[in-house]
Amino acid sequence: MKKDTHPKYFKNAEIRCACGAKHKLGATYEKIDVDICSSCHPFYTGEEKLVDTAGRVEKFKARKARAKTTLRTKTEKKAIKKAKRAK
Repeated sequence: MKKDTHPKYFKNAEIRCACGAKHKLGATYEKIDVDICSSCHPFYTGEEKLVDTAGRVEKFKARKARAKTTLRTKTEKKAIKKAKRAK
């Protein structure tokens, strides 16, 4: 077997959460920053919490609204296709 193939293991790695909690665990990184931990995760706390760091909910709602305004029937789609071909 090859030597030195495994990363260095830190027995007391510090994991810091966005909520401010700090945990000491074993990991291959000395310091780790996370968004959600067991102290603030809804599964463990029983509280409902919406985590939307990238604006995904707003993007979905905007896309859904855009789709509703552009819905067309088959006949409208055919008419548009014919108009494009005629040009």
